[in-house]
Amino acid sequence: MGYASRSGRARVSSKNPQAFGICDRCGFLYNHSNLQWQFDWAGASLINKRILVCNPCNDLPQNQLRAIVLPADPVPIMNPRTQNYAAAETDNIITSGTTTTDPTTGLPITVPVYVVTQDGQTTSNQAIGIPGDIDPNAIPPQFQSTAYGVVLPVVSMVVSSSPTVITVTCSAPHGLSTNSQVAVEGTGNTNTDGFFSVTVGASQTTFTYTIQFPLSVGTSILGSTTLVKTAIVGIPYDFAQIPQTRP
Repeated sequence: MGYASRSGRARVSSKNPQAFGICDRCGFLYNHSNLQWQFDWAGASLINKRILVCNPCNDLPQNQLRAIVLPADPVPIMNPRTQNYAAAETDNIITSGTTTTDPTTGLPITVPVYVVTQDGQTTSNQAIGIPGDIDPNAIPPQFQSTAYGVVLPVVSMVVSSSPTVITVTCSAPHGLSTNSQVAVEGTGNTNTDGFFSVTVGASQTTFTYTIQFPLSVGTSILGSTTLVKTAIVGIPYDFAQIPQTRP
């Protein structure tokens, strides 16, 4: 009748006897000569874990435990020619022309010069963009030590002193400062939804933001699905606020 070998997975030879040994990982019996040390990464080199294992149990060293050795910084080149990004981003519009004077008095006459865009629209100092097309859910959860996407406890959103100014009132201090950013959604009006930079006055429970298209003063835009969350959105170079106008 058959029986289990008491030698496990070890080989027995009367001509070449070899010691037995237990694998420290699986517990099977092997020839001691077939067991091998388990190595793993620790910092920049491999270390012996001091356990003897069989071949199936011998794991490859885990590269996630390996230290990243950064190479030396490249040597700077002589006479570099770098881009002046500040000058390249300057978007001031200047006009020039001949000075007109009154032939009788000799006083200069100011002739207004209207600069228009290629599509015939008059330019303005107000930044141009489409904040409503940014997804209000696309908010980084944290930047450095500040958490974003925090829902503010809003109790009132009313068109206040101006047809384009929305005053938001919270039930607790909001923790915002002027030029902080918020994401507004669920007001039912695409002109009041989107990303906006805020203005904070003396009260820490109210703030305002500006829209382009006017509404009637006193209009409430707070609905049952309205959410106002703190946000952080990349803005163009040298801009302090999110662009407020739309085409």
